[in-house]
Amino acid sequence: MNHEHAFHYIKQFLTDERLAKIEHYAPESSDFVLPVMEDIFQFRNAAAIVRSVEACGFHKIVAMESENQFNPNLRVTKGAETWVEVEKLPHNLESLKQIKNRGYKILAVSPENNATMLPDYEIKEPVALVFGTEKEGVTEEILEFADETLAIPMYGFTRSFNVSVAAAICFYELKQKLIKSGLDYKLSEEKLWQMKLRWAVNSIASGPQILEKYQREQITSS
Repeated sequence: MNHEHAFHYIKQFLTDERLAKIEHYAPESSDFVLPVMEDIFQFRNAAAIVRSVEACGFHKIVAMESENQFNPNLRVTKGAETWVEVEKLPHNLESLKQIKNRGYKILAVSPENNATMLPDYEIKEPVALVFGTEKEGVTEEILEFADETLAIPMYGFTRSFNVSVAAAICFYELKQKLIKSGLDYKLSEEKLWQMKLRWAVNSIASGPQILEKYQREQITSS
């Protein structure tokens, strides 16, 4: 499917306000930082993470699930779930290997294994940030598999942040580093059209049905 052509078809069903928002925010989107969540079980944390990812313009999360489903509380996301794609994968090393094969450096967010402090980290290539479970943190096998560990400096008696807070700090800090880096960190043209199409479909109550009708018409006419 040609995502650009499909978007131009779907956009006729959008309000002018929604179309203007899509056109305004899409160019800043990036998949240079990919959040990877380990079996998050608190729906408020899931929702806060989705909201922070969207606010920083990354627009995709990988949720590795085993015992728990990544199920954000929609009252907390404030609509961010419309824009953020959640890819669900099994909670195992094979999933991380798959992500690594996509071209991502695996960064475990943990103070262990001689971690680099976030302010000192120089981002040079696409990174997948792995955040551990609420109680246990990053699992041992993932710590051993990761290319590097990244830690957030702390200055009080409490030596850890809530996972959603830690995620928000990392997303924001890395976004600032990317803006100043001179790297080409934004989406390719094809990925941009694909994302804009997904946003347009998600913005319409009958969006999936409209897209399906468009696809059938394209097959019939070809």
